[in-house]
This record gives sequence, C-alpha cells and structure tokens, in this order.
Amino acid sequence: MNRGTPIPETMTLHVPFRVVKRGGRKEMQMPEGVTQSRRTDSALVKALARAFRWKRMLESGEFATIAELAEREAIAPSYMTRVLRLTQFAPDIVEAILDGRQGTEVTLARLMETHPVDWDEQRVALQCTTATDQIHQGTGFCATL
Repeated sequence: MNRGTPIPETMTLHVPFRVVKRGGRKEMQMPEGVTQSRRTDSALVKALARAFRWKRMLESGEFATIAELAEREAIAPSYMTRVLRLTQFAPDIVEAILDGRQGTEVTLARLMETHPVDWDEQRVALQCTTATDQIHQGTGFCATL
C-alpha cells in the first residue's frame, strides 16, 4: 500500500472457538477436525522438573527424608510428596508431556491425584474422551499428535 491507495473496506472474519479454563488460565479450544500446534503446559513441565530434581536429591543422600528436603525448599511435605509422585509415570507419558503432546484433559491437578503404579494402567487411566484427542503410539495414553 502507498499513500495514494484507498484503505480497503473493513473485513470481518468468523473463527469458531471457545474459551475454556485450564489450570487457572484461559485457553482457546478449536472445533473438532482443526489441528492445533503442540503446546507445552509450563506448569506440568515445571512440576516434572521439580519432581525429578527432588528425587535425585533424595536418592543421592543429600537429604535423608522428604520432610528435611521440604523444609529446605520451604514447602509443605505433603505437597512435595504429591509432586514426587509424578516421577512414577511411564516414560512415554513424561515424554509426551514434555513435548506438549498430552491431551487437554491431562492437567497438573489431575496428575497429582493418586494414580496407578502400573504403567499400562496409567495409560488407561489418562485416556481422554474428546474426539480431537488421539491415542499416543497405540499405548492407550491420550495425546494430541
């Protein structure tokens, strides 16, 4: 465009989407059939990083108990215990979360609930119900590919 070119008429675009709350944030959810780019959930990634860091600190003997480590980190031991449970997830589930391939129903709050120790049972428990979600590598773990 240059100065002599008239400004075009206003154009209105209609984009179907809905806004849903997820982990205290608002997120745009596209209609079925529309693929979204992979998006990592920073809260999930941060919690996984903390969990594996704390696990390493406990296993190395740097801290003898969860209570001792929780005191140093200035958090409640019960919260630390719930976050540490994230280290028990199957490697493919952790990888999908880090890659942003987890389904929209996989939230930090949901993962911090009590979950099965068996990896196959975890995949089944985390299976999503929305049509836009696909099964991750045939394992039963819900992931948006």
